[in-house]
Amino acid sequence: MKKIMYREAISSALAEEMRRDGRVFVMGEDVAVVGGVYKATRGLLEEFGPERVRNTPLSELAIAGVAAGAAMCGARPVAEIMHIDFMGCCMDIMLNQISKMCYKTNGRVHVPLVIRTQGGRGRSNGCTQSQSLEALFTHIPGLKVVMPATPYDAKGLLKSAIRDENPVLFIEHKGLYQTRGEVPEEEYLIPLGRADVKRWGRDVTIITYSKTVLAAMAAAEKLSEQGIEAEVLDLRCLVPLDFETIAQSVEKTGRVIVAHEACRRGGYGAEVAAEIGERLFDELDAPVCRVCGADIPVPNATLPEQESAPTAEKLIRAAQEICQGGRHIG
Repeated sequence: MKKIMYREAISSALAEEMRRDGRVFVMGEDVAVVGGVYKATRGLLEEFGPERVRNTPLSELAIAGVAAGAAMCGARPVAEIMHIDFMGCCMDIMLNQISKMCYKTNGRVHVPLVIRTQGGRGRSNGCTQSQSLEALFTHIPGLKVVMPATPYDAKGLLKSAIRDENPVLFIEHKGLYQTRGEVPEEEYLIPLGRADVKRWGRDVTIITYSKTVLAAMAAAEKLSEQGIEAEVLDLRCLVPLDFETIAQSVEKTGRVIVAHEACRRGGYGAEVAAEIGERLFDELDAPVCRVCGADIPVPNATLPEQESAPTAEKLIRAAQEICQGGRHIG
């Protein structure tokens, strides 16, 4: 295996699927000549040409609408919405059209569509281009939601998403594009809906996804020096949720921290915590705690932006408290 950047893993997955299936094409703002605002589609135009790598107008509604129509007519589009903050512009397409079409037509019409978008803070982009809004979309039945943390996961999950017969929202964190990781040179797929234990432990389970996986891994290393072995469970897919793997970890450790960059109030972690509380209550040695982003608009200034996120230090403090018999309120 060789080490490549996260954005290169995305580009590699797209290229492989476009070579494999002539129905796959890429569309979005600046995806062609520029290669996307984060360079994740760089090189595709030169290989596949303007018919299959299409720049679009600056209209999220048009991008989502055209992609939905193309998917219903037999194509397999991968459409990019530049930031998840702008997904509100195409919410009707997401909420009432692509997510419901298979159900409304009794399975006669499928929408094999992938919408790639970018979320998360860390670049001082301000409160309207730094949000983590995944919980809005996990609430929509019929829509799959994927949030990979590593180049390996990004490539394998994107390839599976493109081959899926259902609409998939594929959310990439802006702060991960230049991170590196090992990726096999041969083809591989990662099934949607399968979590991954990134680090094994016995004392506490940290359940997380996307960039917060990095903070969790850093926290786990520091906790190990203190005699606390934290297990880091990367969900990878929010919908479908791999609750079986969650249960296996919780039954082993008895203590759970759910962490994500999105606001605590109404965040996806609340859903995970509720499922654990309802289904695994007798396995818990302490209440499930959440370490999440602050319930404020994402600050523009660098230091407040960082401090409003779930840092390794916050995870360490939470783990120490619940492992010592306390109750952490994040």
